[in-house]
Amino acid sequence: MPNTKTFTLLLYPGFSALCLANAVEPLRAANTLSRRDLYAWQFCGLHAGVVQSSSDMPVATMPLRYQSGDYLFVMPSYGHLQHDTPTNRRSLRAASSRFHTMVGLDTGSWLLASAGLLDGRRATSHWDTLDALEETFPDITVTRDRFVIDGNRASCGGATTTLDMMLNLIETHFGATLALEVAALFMYGERDPLTPSTRVLPDHQVLRAAAALMRRNVEVPLKIGQIADALSLSQRTLELTFQTHAGQSPARLYRSIRLAEARRRLEQTRDSVAEIASRTGYQDPAAMARAFKAEFGVTPSSVRRS
Repeated sequence: MPNTKTFTLLLYPGFSALCLANAVEPLRAANTLSRRDLYAWQFCGLHAGVVQSSSDMPVATMPLRYQSGDYLFVMPSYGHLQHDTPTNRRSLRAASSRFHTMVGLDTGSWLLASAGLLDGRRATSHWDTLDALEETFPDITVTRDRFVIDGNRASCGGATTTLDMMLNLIETHFGATLALEVAALFMYGERDPLTPSTRVLPDHQVLRAAAALMRRNVEVPLKIGQIADALSLSQRTLELTFQTHAGQSPARLYRSIRLAEARRRLEQTRDSVAEIASRTGYQDPAAMARAFKAEFGVTPSSVRRS
């Protein structure tokens, strides 16, 4: 079983609740879909207490000075300049020896830069602060990318780009299949269903858009050729893209998404196995049961009993 990856989120007054959700919910989804504790997380402040978001959502935090782990996410969001104090810089420098990777979310890269933790690295930030970041910290290579991972330093541009980065981390840690299933769960990368577009998507967006279409069409599964048409691709190109970047066929991912939904319904509803089979695109409950056993190593009836 893989070791649990640990995340500590350092919150400052006025942090973005959306940015926080986009950081934590993918981790929760990865645990749920895999049914393993792949990730653990906790919330910290410079001091113990309650930190309120920009929308007045309170989060109880532990003091940073006692924490260590794989990742420290620095999340000031709004008012980052007022948080850029000598005390904060000392705290971040001390934390860098206790955490393997330091990550600036939104304007968090400014605080990392001010503490001297991004010198000689590539980094990004919220677009409102990019020019100032570049001018103030000339030892940093500032980019306009949505997120940047440079060794044991990472940064992203804001709330929605946080989700981009988290999906990338999940893929790096536990493979493309899990990352695509997490993306599909949030309908991430979705286009309007079956509406062709002439815009060519990068390969990673093709995978996520295809997975989102699969998640939307569980009860009446699309043919792989229909998904390819919706993305303005040939079926052959779609299949090659999946094999190259996900190590599996689109049909295999589609089956995993449908069976994950079957398991969710078994665990969270009172629907019969036959009803669940129908709701996940199987006309024959026995066929669904065989696929379910092959996927999870247990039968639908045993999951329902438990």
